[in-house]
Amino acid sequence: MPELAPFGREAAVLHPERGIPGVGDSSIGGPLLWPADEPWPRCPVREEDGPDDYPAMVPVAQIRARDVPGPWWPDGTDVLQVLWCPIEHWDPPAGQADVSPVVELRWRRAAGLSDAPLADSPEPSERYEDEYLPEPCVFSVEHLADFPYREELPSELQPTLKQLVKDTGPDGKDVITRVAGWKLGGWPTWHLNHPYPHACEICGKRMTLLITIASDDVTGIVVGRGGDLRILTCPTDHTHPFIADLH
Repeated sequence: MPELAPFGREAAVLHPERGIPGVGDSSIGGPLLWPADEPWPRCPVREEDGPDDYPAMVPVAQIRARDVPGPWWPDGTDVLQVLWCPIEHWDPPAGQADVSPVVELRWRRAAGLSDAPLADSPEPSERYEDEYLPEPCVFSVEHLADFPYREELPSELQPTLKQLVKDTGPDGKDVITRVAGWKLGGWPTWHLNHPYPHACEICGKRMTLLITIASDDVTGIVVGRGGDLRILTCPTDHTHPFIADLH
């Protein structure tokens, strides 16, 4: 179906497997290459009647450009770090997903992190939830072209794509659009509602998918009772506020 070509987005699917990643490795749930003189991030939501006023966040992923090259790297960066508060929040700050952990992103350059990295991250709050403490994993990478859900395509292409999905996937499963799992780039999955665009609150540009954090047996993560947490960012300026969206 060559008519799909203009709608393809580069994606990298991450296939996790249990391991013992080091501080300088790309990983899920592994240690982070963190400057010793930089404060460790804490959740902006106060923990009422808990042992910590503002709980320490925990590492979710560290991804290095040398391991996962692609168009998602802003100029001057080659390390992406994702952290979250391992407590489910029902009244999160703006831009964060309901019934999910509060997320923090850090973009870095590895060359500036080699001096005295932080050895250990703080312990999580005693109220942490097991499904939000990922098991340490390494991962392999599968690069592919990802395509949008047919409702996001011009109406004249939708019937052909629907038939193509039915004919090519095992048992009619869609293996062409919105590829599932841990993923950088590509198109977001839609499980709970129909597709809708998010606009950057600073410049109004349509935000694009940066990373999908998937509920996964290997990592032990179960997001929002089994969904996907997608982080969308501004395509023109990575310093603009991101959006965490649960589906």
